[in-house]
Amino acid sequence: MTMLDIQISIEEGPWPSEADLQALSERVLTAAADFLKREEKQPFPKVPPEVSLVFTDDASIRSINAEWRAQDKPTNVLSFPAFPLMPGKKPGPMLGDIILAHETLVREADDLGKPFNEHLTHLLVHGFLHLFGYDHLEDNEAERMESLETRILAGLGLSDPYGDSDPV
Repeated sequence: MTMLDIQISIEEGPWPSEADLQALSERVLTAAADFLKREEKQPFPKVPPEVSLVFTDDASIRSINAEWRAQDKPTNVLSFPAFPLMPGKKPGPMLGDIILAHETLVREADDLGKPFNEHLTHLLVHGFLHLFGYDHLEDNEAERMESLETRILAGLGLSDPYGDSDPV
């Protein structure tokens, strides 16, 4: 089992308890790390790398999105790698930050007809992959990232979040 040092901060919004978020995050991110190590031969440092999870609201993530991505709107998840990393390269002791917005996650889960925790699980995996250099700006990158997400989620017992949709 790949060890991670998962730090959680609940800043805004009616999120589940810190203990529940910690348990879910550890299960999901450990499964994602194990998958990357096994299937993608992703190396990990000997000391468990740290990942910071920030659980906030739409107003806060909108501000961060505007400042760092010049997009003045809320979004579901933002990832900020501590250091630039290419897929398959060894990360340092700090992976980076994943920030999630409660209202957007609730709205999307409702629109998708999925339980909140399933959508949260998907976005944790999505954000985690960004920390390892995976992206979805180009179609081929999107297909690769979505394939990894789908396979990781299947290992967690969840269905393909993209179904028949085109890559984002």
